[in-house]
Amino acid sequence: MDNLDWNQLKAFLQTAQTGSLSAAARKLGLSQPTLSRQVAAIEQQMGVTLFERVGKSMALTPTGLDLLEHARAMGAAAEALGMAASGRSQAVGGVVSVSATDAVATYLLPPIVQRLRVQEPGIVVEVIASNAISDLLRREADIAIRHVQPGQPDLIARLVREARAYFYASQEWVSAHGHPRSAQDAAQLPFVGSDRNGQYLGYLQQHGLNLTEENFSCYSDHTVAHWALVRQGMGIGAMMEEIASHTPGMVRVLDEVQAVRFPIWLVSHRELRTSRRIRVVFEALARELGADQ
Repeated sequence: MDNLDWNQLKAFLQTAQTGSLSAAARKLGLSQPTLSRQVAAIEQQMGVTLFERVGKSMALTPTGLDLLEHARAMGAAAEALGMAASGRSQAVGGVVSVSATDAVATYLLPPIVQRLRVQEPGIVVEVIASNAISDLLRREADIAIRHVQPGQPDLIARLVREARAYFYASQEWVSAHGHPRSAQDAAQLPFVGSDRNGQYLGYLQQHGLNLTEENFSCYSDHTVAHWALVRQGMGIGAMMEEIASHTPGMVRVLDEVQAVRFPIWLVSHRELRTSRRIRVVFEALARELGADQ
């Protein structure tokens, strides 16, 4: 390992990041056979298998995943060394991918991304709207905004704040049905459902609302579509306070029902410590999402 070839390491890193030999070869300006030989050479030198061929793609083995973190750190260090040598050590640039739930990605992230672009024009943010918990260890995203604390020890997590959600209906709906205040008022009123397996209904019942499936006028497990149905007047729905307050024509109802409280976590992998662009975006998100809305 003392004689590790940097070109071989770059071949491994680019193949891991692009998922194919041809794409990695194009990015490095090499022929595919040359890059393939470099990947094979580093595997032979280390005595391990780093990739498995899956169709036309190259998938990392568990050993490859373990080594990817170190290779990324070495690549970041080499980039920083080159920037320092050229007097550009304060420059920040590159793509940072941020995964968030569809509602956060749609309503909260765009103005944050816009402000960050003004402050750091070299950084390009990729917004990934997903209600699934992205596997940061597999680099599906650099940073994830989540409402549950991650359990993986290799991830870095920061609790930004506790958010609140309340119940809302459209102004037209309130004009037609009145303004319900209490849980008892809601018993015979229509709601927009989230799923058909009873999970959302159970959550509402645990929250003090005596509802049944008969209360649901429609369903959507996609938060943005769910909110659009509420805005259309299909029934009562829950939404984050800061999103609802910036949505015209919406009225908070069930005022006497306690708020739905949930955490906002920022999660990243260990490269947060070595990549300045990821660190800049992470801190900006922490500052913006943690501020009083």
